[in-house]
Amino acid sequence: MKHLPINKSSTEKINVVTLGCPKNIVDSEILLKNLELKGYKVLHDSNDFPFDTVIINTCGFIHDAKEESINTILNYVRAKEQGLIKRIFVTGCLSQKYMPELKKEIPEVDHFSGVNSVKEIIEHLVSGYEGKENPTTERVITGPGHYAYMKISEGCDRKCAFCAIPQIRGKYISRTIDSLLEETTFLASKGVKELILIAQDLNYYGVDIYKKRKLTYLIQKILEQNYFPWIRLQYLYPEGLNDSLLELIGTESNICKYIDIPIQHVSTRVLRLMKRSYTRKSLENLLAHIREIIPGAAIRTALIVGHPGETKKDFEELKKFISDFRFDRLGVFKYSHEDGTYAFENYNDDIPEEEKEARAAEIMEIQQNISHKTNLEKIDNLFEVIIDRQEGGYYVGRTQFDSPEVDQEVLIDAKYKLTPGLFYKIKITGAEEFDLYGVPAE
Repeated sequence: MKHLPINKSSTEKINVVTLGCPKNIVDSEILLKNLELKGYKVLHDSNDFPFDTVIINTCGFIHDAKEESINTILNYVRAKEQGLIKRIFVTGCLSQKYMPELKKEIPEVDHFSGVNSVKEIIEHLVSGYEGKENPTTERVITGPGHYAYMKISEGCDRKCAFCAIPQIRGKYISRTIDSLLEETTFLASKGVKELILIAQDLNYYGVDIYKKRKLTYLIQKILEQNYFPWIRLQYLYPEGLNDSLLELIGTESNICKYIDIPIQHVSTRVLRLMKRSYTRKSLENLLAHIREIIPGAAIRTALIVGHPGETKKDFEELKKFISDFRFDRLGVFKYSHEDGTYAFENYNDDIPEEEKEARAAEIMEIQQNISHKTNLEKIDNLFEVIIDRQEGGYYVGRTQFDSPEVDQEVLIDAKYKLTPGLFYKIKITGAEEFDLYGVPAE
């Protein structure tokens, strides 16, 4: 294997750039720690040029994400041409799926690797390494430090028509409970107060290695450690969301009352085209059941509009459902025709891009009105808020009903001298469509 030369007379500076979802953030944090242990000066998403090496952890999930990844690579290629970077490595989902094409089209990149490639990257950076030791699973926390994501599994066994994740990330592989409890101990030692469990299909956890769903048991073991004031669960697939888990979320004060359940659509006909394993009726029953077991919980969902075969009638059905059910949080994606998926091989991408954009905008307009009305009802109420950062003249925080980066925030005038990473009782004094304003309670 050919190794790139390393000048050990000075500290090498490596910038790891992360694109995509929180699962990619975790992968980058593990890579950063391994590079740090090898003596490199590591930075994350830095603009502090020049760099010896830039490693771009790409996303390849849908068209917009692929476009962002490619544009980012090309931007760093230009920086390399200007002498600001010596080497460019590209890793992650995009290069896992399109490595031959990328090698041909962007030869300026020094090395391409796919997902789960920490050892391979180190082998190409460190002369004489040759995989003699296993990489550490410890991490450098790249966010503000008081919250962190913990990936409890890799890959996915579901065969949703629109999704390329199983093709990119492979089959579902759960991590052991012992390894996860070891990681929670590590994260708590670093000052993490909000633990966010993530996976492509969180409530499928354990089926592959324990032959049964073990998410409830895992959370119980984490609760026994008593490390985290907040534990948040992201990406609960509708199938297999059982009462034992819902009751645990409802009764344990340390678990955020936040149900992130991506339904994608409500039309049974479209759900069948999507190869989802539920119907509108079963979905309605589940959502009503969640609100019965956990009254006051924030229910977040994700939708896809413009999927092949989605008629105007299907779309009107979706709009009415969204208006009637009133999700607390909602995101919407335009369908992306991804090669290698069932939909790509079997359906025509028959809805024009302009129509997809119009449908997405209609959904978000409905949700904007719902969110505004819901937020107005919060005025004069008290909420526990964790402060994420100071930005301009405001401290920016979140309630337990909001996840970092994707949900709404609470803004508090900076004159109150709060401390990021701490919890405060905040009285809500004002509301907009996707933001709240508040003051510390007396």
